[in-house]
Amino acid sequence: MEGGTTFYFVTEGIQHIFEEAKTAANGKEIRISGGVSTIKQFLKAGYIDEMHLAVSPVFLGTGEDLFADIDISELGFNKIEKIEGENATHFIVMKDK
Repeated sequence: MEGGTTFYFVTEGIQHIFEEAKTAANGKEIRISGGVSTIKQFLKAGYIDEMHLAVSPVFLGTGEDLFADIDISELGFNKIEKIEGENATHFIVMKDK
């Protein structure tokens, strides 16, 4: 992609994917995109240390609950930054390092 972003689509388990991503990133930041199921798997495995959540006042239906059966505090996420935007509120949720 323009700017050097590369997307990889793989079917192995998340541990394998995460290890490959770390190797390919060579010390750089790794970003995980996906649906609720994908993100929950990576959260539960402890592979995520920062999340950027954008909340917009638009009703899209019932959807899936990202944090159902997950205790974010127990996973170490206890630092939150809130940024008010024109069309959405952004939350940066981080683990203490």
